[in-house]
Amino acid sequence: MGTIDYFERKLDDKRRLTMPTELRAEFASGVVVTRGFKNYLHLYPKQIWEQEVEPQLVGNILDERTADLNVQFRSGKLDGQIDMKQGRFTIEQHLLDYAEMNKDVVAVRAGRYWRLIAK
Repeated sequence: MGTIDYFERKLDDKRRLTMPTELRAEFASGVVVTRGFKNYLHLYPKQIWEQEVEPQLVGNILDERTADLNVQFRSGKLDGQIDMKQGRFTIEQHLLDYAEMNKDVVAVRAGRYWRLIAK
């Protein structure tokens, strides 16, 4: 079976996104959802967030670029667990508003994380 790099889903009435079965193990450590650089969201397996993103957000306390990245990625950051039985997690409304998402979500792998985009 090949790697899944793209999927489309509809959020349910409780703003839950269901992950494809083939991807659930990738998110067993948890999920982190943040604002993207534009009107989309980033979805990270928690392990990737902790190993790769978090170290990049630590830097000189007076460095404006580091501060801007912290504000970008920590504003409204969602840190949670995926329901492994049904493969769902909830996306908070303020993040959906930021990404201008309603029900239809497109997910595209961007290296070791995913971009969630309004369809």
